[in-house]
Formats: sequence, C-alpha cells, structure tokens
Amino acid sequence: MLLIDWLVPQGGLYEAVNEVYKILIPIHEANRDFQKLAVLHGKLQDAFNKITSQASGWERMFGTYFRVGFYGPKFGDLDEQEFVYKEPSITKLAEISHRLEEFYAERFGDEVVEIIKDSNPVHKNKLDPNKAYIQLTYVEPFFDTYELKDRITYFDKNYNLRTFMFCTPFTLDGRAHGDLHEQFKRKTLLTTSHAFPYIRTRINVTHKEEIILIPIEVAIEDMQKKTQELAFATHQDPADAKMLQMVLQGCVGTTVNQGPLEVAQVFLAEIPEDPKLYRHHNKLRLCFKDFTKRCEDALRKNKTLIGPDQRDYHRELERNYQRLREALHPLLSRRISQLYTPVAPYSAHRNSFSRLSLRKTEA
Repeated sequence: MLLIDWLVPQGGLYEAVNEVYKILIPIHEANRDFQKLAVLHGKLQDAFNKITSQASGWERMFGTYFRVGFYGPKFGDLDEQEFVYKEPSITKLAEISHRLEEFYAERFGDEVVEIIKDSNPVHKNKLDPNKAYIQLTYVEPFFDTYELKDRITYFDKNYNLRTFMFCTPFTLDGRAHGDLHEQFKRKTLLTTSHAFPYIRTRINVTHKEEIILIPIEVAIEDMQKKTQELAFATHQDPADAKMLQMVLQGCVGTTVNQGPLEVAQVFLAEIPEDPKLYRHHNKLRLCFKDFTKRCEDALRKNKTLIGPDQRDYHRELERNYQRLREALHPLLSRRISQLYTPVAPYSAHRNSFSRLSLRKTEA
C-alpha cells in the first residue's frame, strides 16, 4: 500500500487506485479489519475528488513518447532494434537526442556516434559500419476507431498504451514535401511488447506496420483535422476567443497557402478517371460540407465573444467565409453518378448454385 501511496501522486494515476483497492478491500473485509477499510475508503475518496477536480485531464501530464532505433555493429545486440521511450511531458526531441548522443559518445567516442535526423526508413547498406547511428522520432499513441468508443477521458487515452504512430511525408521523386497532387504520407504503426505505463521507461518494439496514403487521402485527413480543430475551438468550455479566431483565420483566411480552397480546386475540380478514386473523391466532398458547416458555427460563436473593437475583424472573417463558400459551391455540388446507381431488385427465387459466394471460381 505504501508503494501505491507514492506512485499515484507522482504519476497522477488516480483512476488506478480503484483497481488496486478492489484487490485489497475483500482481504480486509474477510479479516474484519475495519480500521484498514476506513483508511482505504478514505484514500479512494481522495483519489475520486482529485479526478473530479481535474476533469479535463490536462492538469496531469502523463508523458511524451519517442521511437529510438539503434543501427551499427558497435551496438551489439541492440543493432537494428527499435524501442519506444517514455519521457516527461515537457521533453523536446532535441533534449532526448542530446542526452542519448552524450551517453553513447562516452562509450564509443564523439566521432563515432551520429544522429539520424529524419524518420525515413534506414538502409543499413548505406551506413558506415564503423559508426553508431541513432534515429529518434516523436510518436503519438494510436487508437483504432473501435477503441475510441471506450477511451473517452484524458486518462483513458494515456493509459494501457501499446501502439504508437508517426507520419513521414514524401513524394515519389524523393522530396519530403511537394505540391498537393504529389504529396504522399507514410504512417508507421509501432506495437510494443508491454503497455505503458510500465516499470521501465523503455519498451522494445515487437511489430511494425506501414500504411501509405495517396495524395487525395492525405487531403481527406488534413480536412478532417481542420474540422476537428474548429469543433474543439467552438465548443471549448470555457470559451477561448483568441484560439477560436486563430483557428478560423487558418481556415477562411485568404492568404493561407495550400488552404481548403486550393485543396478543393486540386482534387474536386475534375471527376477522377480511375474508378478506384470515386469513393475518395466523394468522401473529400462530404468532408468539405462538414467543414463549411463547422466554419459557420465557429463564426456564430465568435460573434458572441468579441467586443466592439473586434467587429470589423469579425466582418472580414465573415466576408472571407462567404467568398470561400461561393468558390466551393460548384465543386461540392458535383456528384459521381456511378456511386448512386440503384440497387438491383431483390428476387425471391433462391438458387444456391448461381450464388458466386458459394462457388469456387478460377481467375
């Protein structure tokens, strides 16, 4: 009990107190040890009060995560091994990079250790075998859609973490960034052998998966992110006028490079020739409809927050929004007819031999 009394305030894991005491309480109940039961229930009350007083969760900083890869014979068994490191929340990439470089430089020498500063795949045949390479990348916890139904609170999203993700932008000609129509993205998912928080702050990666997003999929993700930022800024409690205006300016501002209007002009101006892209085209169109609705909600909210000195600025935001909406209208009203073909009428006559799902067909 003394261990959890020390760990919980240190890590802010107040929700975990209830799970641990579920084991202890039946033992003291069986022993009729009411004095210890009183102590446990008192600590439970304190933990629950801490949770309710920090309802948003942002008051607790659970950690920042980095993926660290080691490359080179000098590392011995660590060669080509990857780990996820858990660091304090305010840790920057430069801090952990400097610390690891300094640590291994003491072992191998300053001229031997080299930090790989990008997150691209490492090709060992291109590395100097006499050097020790360390690659560091900031990673974030990753959740599948079905997981988010249960991971509701800030604590839920920072507890029992095994899967992490980092993204690498690239183009087919080797550049990291390009025009919208040539911008790809590589999403790398890392699965660790144990879940964080753990007794160690470094856990080895046991599984790695890569997902390549084509340019229109990158655009869909970007628009979904902008829409979520708008929704968060609009419904934030208490309201933050400065944050709301900053997000709005980034969405409807006329000087935004590669902003929403340019995305729509690149990907929605023409119906794609490849039928495989029809659904992506339609999904992006629906994303823009949701985006414009969120912009309207945000403008309505901003109008209730501003003072007399900001009315001109708000009117300018409204004019920018109207221009954006008018420019988007012809692009969003175009639908792909092939996606709306009527479904063939159902026949009551059952013929199991004609159903392809029950027959093996040769390609």
